[in-house]
Amino acid sequence: MYLPAHFAENRLEVLHAAIAANPLATLVTLQDGAVVADEIPFVLAPSADGSGGSGGPGTLRAHVARANPLWQRHDVSQPVLVVFKGPQAYISPSWYATKAEHGKVVPTWNYIIVQASGTLQHKDGDLLWLRKQLDTITGSQESRLPQPWRVGDAPEDYVAQMMRAVVGIEIPVASLIGKWKVSQNQPLANREGVIAALNKHAAPMAQAVRDGAQ
Repeated sequence: MYLPAHFAENRLEVLHAAIAANPLATLVTLQDGAVVADEIPFVLAPSADGSGGSGGPGTLRAHVARANPLWQRHDVSQPVLVVFKGPQAYISPSWYATKAEHGKVVPTWNYIIVQASGTLQHKDGDLLWLRKQLDTITGSQESRLPQPWRVGDAPEDYVAQMMRAVVGIEIPVASLIGKWKVSQNQPLANREGVIAALNKHAAPMAQAVRDGAQ
């Protein structure tokens, strides 16, 4: 990923928060010599060993349909890439204060993205691991709802049937990088114009521009 220094985000707590807020990621694997991309929701265990502690880039965990060939066909000698996309928005030059001053402005696109790479491992047959992953990813989303649903709310025989149809995957993260392209390279007056415009149509990106200006 092209990453100018002024757009780089290296703080683990910020990267981890972005992953938690945007769990649906693009997993890029190499299968039978072909590059394949799958959309998969992940949860992150914040420590390098997956125990939940702090200090490491973390371990990504997910599950895929057993019929999905990625867990068997991916070339395990090659790393995988996981791309998490945050808020994004088109930025019009008409929002810049400098447009009125000299007109030397052009459109751009603001966005937040986190890329993780590591080795893909599958957890076929590890039912305890899989049940914990299902409980964790479900809980991470259901906890936001007024009446959270739990995996245990479904009949156990049905849950067992569903579990046989999926396979767990795990990616110990070797590299975690973030790109926050949120108008940091613009003067304050231009950033304020971008924030005012985005507040009308793209509030999350407006917040990102405010945070990036700090």
